[in-house]
Amino acid sequence: MHYDAIYIGGGAAGLFAAITCADQSSNASILVLEQSYQVMSKIKISGGGRCNLTNACFDPKELVKNYPRGNKELLSAFHHFQPSDTMTWFEEHNVALKTEEDGRVFPASNTSQTIFDAIITATRNSRIEIRYNANITKVSKTNNGFSVTLAASEEVNATTIMLATGGSRDGHRLAMNLGHTIVKPVPSLFTFNVPNSSIRDLAGISVQSARVTLPDLRLDQSGPLLITHWGFSGPAVIKLSAWAARKLSDLKYQTTCHIDWIPQLHEERVRIAINDQRQNISKRAIIHYPLFPSIPKQLWKALVSLSGINDTTRWQNLSKSNSGQLLQRIKHDRYTIDGKTTYKQEFVTCGGITLSEVDFKRMESRLVPGLFFGGEILNIDGITGGFNFQAAWTSGWLAGTAIANSINKTA
Repeated sequence: MHYDAIYIGGGAAGLFAAITCADQSSNASILVLEQSYQVMSKIKISGGGRCNLTNACFDPKELVKNYPRGNKELLSAFHHFQPSDTMTWFEEHNVALKTEEDGRVFPASNTSQTIFDAIITATRNSRIEIRYNANITKVSKTNNGFSVTLAASEEVNATTIMLATGGSRDGHRLAMNLGHTIVKPVPSLFTFNVPNSSIRDLAGISVQSARVTLPDLRLDQSGPLLITHWGFSGPAVIKLSAWAARKLSDLKYQTTCHIDWIPQLHEERVRIAINDQRQNISKRAIIHYPLFPSIPKQLWKALVSLSGINDTTRWQNLSKSNSGQLLQRIKHDRYTIDGKTTYKQEFVTCGGITLSEVDFKRMESRLVPGLFFGGEILNIDGITGGFNFQAAWTSGWLAGTAIANSINKTA
């Protein structure tokens, strides 16, 4: 059977592109091929099962700052379809949304099933055919479009093809066989393993505002930080891992990180605060007298002890040497990273199809007419906060629109 369009990959980008195409070309014959037994597996687990579907950042120039790779290419794309458009689409499909203080957008139901159901309903209403467990062995260019070879040598044909296979090796293989080059994929969005951390016993304690720096890479990020039994996690670390993804891979995830536990205060102000406290004649030991409320009590005790300060030492007995060590612990705490851990199940790759080979006005290949791309198969990735899904919705909408226009021209 010959289809107008075949979408390979039943994730956010592929399904959204198929729905967009069907909406704009009502008589189009559309097939979605999904390798696994279900579609939208990442939507199901995103945001801890709540699905952080986008971010309420509506200025394209600000929005692209959240993409370590692909920011230049996405700037024009976001002028055509951005978070406000995504939110409107879901609201028009009976999904109530809510925006949290940090800009993350979730379904008001607090469950990813709501997003899943809305998309599945849209595919059914658009008469989109979805085929599961589709093991694709080859995609070939033909005189009439493309031929897709499945297991047992079965073939299906289409005028246009879209690859939206995420960061999978199979998708990269199909793209390379069609002449595209792949930037080597490496992990992004991960936590730091610090096996010799001196504060591992504080696992579960978080700091609302910390600055994590990778001095060897000259990169840093600020935000909430979580101490874990394997090292460090939380938004500050996860975001930093995205910006440093490729360089950390080159270093085999072995480098040094510095932590500023109170970045809101300049180092000199912290020094003055410590010196002022040395005039304090209280009988309470320093370890029981947290100087900065933003530092949790248990963490404060650990920093004091690691500064060589005895548990019974009072402020008035604090030596200049120990006060200097305490300052260093608060503003320049040092740890050695040795490895990484995937952040929950929200695995994202840095790498994919070389962006110069794609026309971002249409998401069409510059090398193979009629071949389109969307989502994580491209060398595009964002930090946490709904930005990766937004790139999927945007690229899916652009590809679906372009494919629908080409179908309508030949109808």
